[in-house]
Amino acid sequence: MSKIKLYTFPLSGHSHRVELLLSLLKIDAELIQVDLPNGEHKSPEFLAKNPAGQIPVLEDGDITLNDSNAILLYLANKYDVAKNWYPDDLLTQVQIQSYFSLAAGKLAFGPCNARIINVFGRPLDKEFALSLAHDLLTLLNQTLSKQDWLVGDGPTLADIAHYTYIAHAPEGDVSLADYPQVQAWLSRIEQLDGFIPMQATKAGLAA
Repeated sequence: MSKIKLYTFPLSGHSHRVELLLSLLKIDAELIQVDLPNGEHKSPEFLAKNPAGQIPVLEDGDITLNDSNAILLYLANKYDVAKNWYPDDLLTQVQIQSYFSLAAGKLAFGPCNARIINVFGRPLDKEFALSLAHDLLTLLNQTLSKQDWLVGDGPTLADIAHYTYIAHAPEGDVSLADYPQVQAWLSRIEQLDGFIPMQATKAGLAA
């Protein structure tokens, strides 16, 4: 079997989602750093892998995938024999999918964009991003006041999809001080066997 290859970037939260799951599943993958600052993701060679010119991209033999949440689903379905990260029961799967939608909405346009503004200097709407971020954190804090994980009794892909950008939200000037349940949840994820952090930046409240 060919070794899995992941095209990634150290400061990409979307890439870190996949790196984190690979590590938690104890999958030995080759991490290939894409030189985003110099436009490698827009080169003909990379666009042949992902016409959108975005990371992460995962290659597993003849299979190439280029959406972080799709990659999470693929890895969990193919390599998680215990079916912990994406359990077989329909209700749990539907709940996890709802968190994927939340990750593509309020998470992406909230804490993710707020961090992008500070770390990468993108000209996005900071106030809108901060508003969405705190809406999301309020929602998650309420959920996590009743349970340890976003879905069910153990960690799932829902937690993996949200962890990185929330853990690094202070880099976008999003304070976690008012969300103790979210902070406790982050700590639980960080205590999982195989956890790996994403590279931090001295930006925003993390400066």
